[in-house]
Amino acid sequence: MGDLLKNKRGLIMGVANERSIAWGIARAMAAQGAELAFSYQGDMFAGRVKPLAESVGSDLLIDVDVTDDDSLAAAFQRIGNDWGRLDFVVHAIAYSNKDELTGRFVDTSRENFKNSLDISCYSLIDVARRAHPLMGPGSSILTLTYGGSNRVTPFYNVMGVAKAALEASVRYLANDLGPDGIRVNAVSPGPMKTLAGAAIGGARKTFRHTQANAPLRANATLEAIGGTAVWLTSEWGACTTGEIVTVDGGYHVLGMPQSENL
Repeated sequence: MGDLLKNKRGLIMGVANERSIAWGIARAMAAQGAELAFSYQGDMFAGRVKPLAESVGSDLLIDVDVTDDDSLAAAFQRIGNDWGRLDFVVHAIAYSNKDELTGRFVDTSRENFKNSLDISCYSLIDVARRAHPLMGPGSSILTLTYGGSNRVTPFYNVMGVAKAALEASVRYLANDLGPDGIRVNAVSPGPMKTLAGAAIGGARKTFRHTQANAPLRANATLEAIGGTAVWLTSEWGACTTGEIVTVDGGYHVLGMPQSENL
């Protein structure tokens, strides 16, 4: 146990199971003394999230649908009533119809485009607006992105556009909330073996390719991502905001695969 986040209270949004990036972050934060609340959507995810939350001493679980204004309003009202303040939010929410995460981006439907941008990007803006009144100087908002936001990645399709919008939102939110001492950042892991990642076509090939070619010859781990999140939300990250912090074994610096893989 450490104490980098001692006496801090934070909301974790987006845990699906024990392999979720959000769970890796939550576990690292709890180990550094943070008190956590968890959001979930629906009974199916409640059954998965509850035992994980209990394992880190959390009993504040809130059913939230980020596409529903009343649901979000009720969630933050409950946090305000129960805690009175919020020191950080981890936003790990993204969605696209998996049938459109194969094939060509040009075939993206209007309905899925709007739904993907709403859930994967606008939800961060909405959450930040609602969390803001509960936050004071030194607070943090953290979201998750991916390198497909600025480089074409096979089958990532509309999610690449959604993540590009998310990253731009991080910068604008950082500027808006900075005068109040609230930091806004994103962590950009490489490919991960998660429930969300498995929905993308060719996920296994992408994972193996980045592992074989990254300078460290390794993909990110939940522990590495969790440690980065702890840094960004602790006092050690006091002067870092508006950043997209990449945790991918160095893959993002490459212009071509390693010579042995050409």
